[in-house]
Amino acid sequence: MRLRLALVPLLLLAAPAAAQQQSQSYKFLEAVRKADGNTVISILDQPGQTIINTRDISTGEGALHIVAKRGDTTYLNYLLSRGADANMRDAQGNTAMMLAVEGGHIDAIEILAKKRANANLGNKMGETPLLRAVQRRDLTLVRAVLAAGGDPDQTDYNGTTARSYATADTRSGAIAKVLAETPKKTRAAVSGPRL
Repeated sequence: MRLRLALVPLLLLAAPAAAQQQSQSYKFLEAVRKADGNTVISILDQPGQTIINTRDISTGEGALHIVAKRGDTTYLNYLLSRGADANMRDAQGNTAMMLAVEGGHIDAIEILAKKRANANLGNKMGETPLLRAVQRRDLTLVRAVLAAGGDPDQTDYNGTTARSYATADTRSGAIAKVLAETPKKTRAAVSGPRL
């Protein structure tokens, strides 16, 4: 009992000390979440800083994921100009482009496309940004992802393509028409060793 009582003051002192020792990565991601531009710039301007692609240990999301979700094009441009990886995936395999599609942020999709974000990277379920745009039944998003290089014939883990989703959904005739008019992409042949 005495030992427990003796530990209480130590535990109370440890909590503030732990808060003071937050990692630079944590501080950076928190500043991005709070849109605290001064802190973000201050951290990124430190000599030798390589924190731009740091990830949250619980969600796997990086700064680019955070700003893409909220459609913050100013931060998106800034982070990409500082070397953020446009194709980084979170713990669910989602890219910033996928999150921009989920949020309906057309401008973010266009910015990511200019920075060579791959519109065909699927998440853990094999869903691509184009598949998600079709599922949302949002023609403007579909067009934006197609312009970014989205492949309407790439399959998810069920073997379903964006083209087939659109055809099966009778509520999205305009999307089905746009995808029907989109030419199939030629795929490079894969060859194995010659025996």
